[in-house]
Amino acid sequence: MMCHTALDRAAQVARFWAEAGCPIVIHVDRRVSPVKYHGLVDALADLEIVSFSRRYACEWGTWSLVAATQAAATQMLARHPRVRHVYLASGSCLPLRPVEELIDYLDERPNTDFIESVTTSDVSWTIGGFDSERFTLRFPFSWRKQRPLFDAYVKIQRRLRVKRRVPKGIVPHLGSQWWCLTRQTLSAILEDADRQLHDRYFRMVWIPDESYFQTLSRLYSTRIESRSLTLSKFDVQGKPHTFYDDHLQLLRRSDCFVARKIWPHADRLYRTFLAPAAEQAARAEPNPGKIDRLFAKAVERRTRGRAGLYMQSRFPRKDHENGKTSAPYSVFHGFSDLFANFDIWLSKSIGGRVHGHIFGPGRAEFAGGETVFNGALCDSAALRDYNPRSFLTNLIWNTRGERQCFQFSPRDNQDCNWFMATDPNAQISVISGTWAVPLLRSNMNFSDIRKEAARLQKIETQHLAILRTMFVKARVRIWTMAEFIENPMESLQSIVDEIRPRALRQVAEAPKMVDLTGFGQFLQNLKNQGMQPTLMGDFSVGDDPRPSAADHGRPFLVR
Repeated sequence: MMCHTALDRAAQVARFWAEAGCPIVIHVDRRVSPVKYHGLVDALADLEIVSFSRRYACEWGTWSLVAATQAAATQMLARHPRVRHVYLASGSCLPLRPVEELIDYLDERPNTDFIESVTTSDVSWTIGGFDSERFTLRFPFSWRKQRPLFDAYVKIQRRLRVKRRVPKGIVPHLGSQWWCLTRQTLSAILEDADRQLHDRYFRMVWIPDESYFQTLSRLYSTRIESRSLTLSKFDVQGKPHTFYDDHLQLLRRSDCFVARKIWPHADRLYRTFLAPAAEQAARAEPNPGKIDRLFAKAVERRTRGRAGLYMQSRFPRKDHENGKTSAPYSVFHGFSDLFANFDIWLSKSIGGRVHGHIFGPGRAEFAGGETVFNGALCDSAALRDYNPRSFLTNLIWNTRGERQCFQFSPRDNQDCNWFMATDPNAQISVISGTWAVPLLRSNMNFSDIRKEAARLQKIETQHLAILRTMFVKARVRIWTMAEFIENPMESLQSIVDEIRPRALRQVAEAPKMVDLTGFGQFLQNLKNQGMQPTLMGDFSVGDDPRPSAADHGRPFLVR
């Protein structure tokens, strides 16, 4: 047992092994205080088959871990000649099954070595490290304590194209640190005439505890099962998962003999699995694959998360999000300028809430005039504009299950244009040129109207250019103002049908279009002043673009 912390739990597990007749050699990290070390020795003093090996200061990724293992293994073989299999465990390991079942399992496989051992070309789980280079470069510095020296020395070796020679007859292998080797294989590794050569080579290999025994066992073993009998799972960063009390059923399902790494305060796990054998149910062949799906799902949840949910712990890089937003939503560009009280009409038509201009210059116009919306979203324009994308994604996330619709125009904050255009959840409907309608009724100097019209047209032109690129993933419809008012009911019907495709049709009155008398002459006046309005479509001076009497108030079918 390799121990360095939670020595009270290590003592509890060691006693469990020893009382089942298993000799134990314990290595305690030299950096553990003498008081704690002697406390562990005293706690196990009544067990004759428990002994302690020479202590090393063990540093992750360095040779010290292998040296400590060699010392403990040598002591085990020397003091206990009847031992046939040697099982390497840590102080945070916990037996999941009665020791007698493990003994019977190994009795049926007397010549089998259980050690994960794969070549570098077959490994896909090395995280943030080296594959073949760990065997061809030298690593004399600690990755954790001497990181600048570690990185600099690696760079120098790469620049100089330094390449170590692998000892003759050795094919480097990698695998889990936790193994169960036969006496024959382990003694052959420790007593090899070339051990000094092997040790000298692996002393400069990076993380040798995952390659020393994994490589050399291939030279001497007659039968290797390339798997560990210890259940250990790793997260996306290559760090071992910690098991807690609520993992009890999960650990039982694995049918494995030992698991690491167990939280020291998981009282329920220790109480359950260290119970007498009669109180534990019989198990089948160890099969950690039974729970792989759950761990894979946990890894995916951590790395990708839920669609449209942005979290500090895994804030995504650009274009690496798991979906930009969490649910479909609709954007109505230009509708509020053409129809009076369009948000009220649309809310009745779809049976849901419709916002005003949530990106408006003054404030976020939430449905019903609310100042604080779901998720404590404030209507403050300053807070919204600090990060408009997060504002939009929070709005959609906090209201998932309810379709969100809002108004948009060139007068609004435009920072989310690309974001919405490339969002598959977005439905964007545009009537271009309607920004001129409020200018028609404004009481501004015409020179100011011309400047404002030129500004709004430029903004809308840029937005339309985005919506017409090949990168658009949103559902986009674009009409000029002239095209839309020719047959507004048909266009509105197609939009509403897409929002509520499965609802029964019901009769509703068409929205009321604003009075457009004189709009054609207004556009001509803009032209006469040197501003060329191009986004409204074809309006002549004598045209009256108002809807016909037959259309006004005509029944409108909505789903």
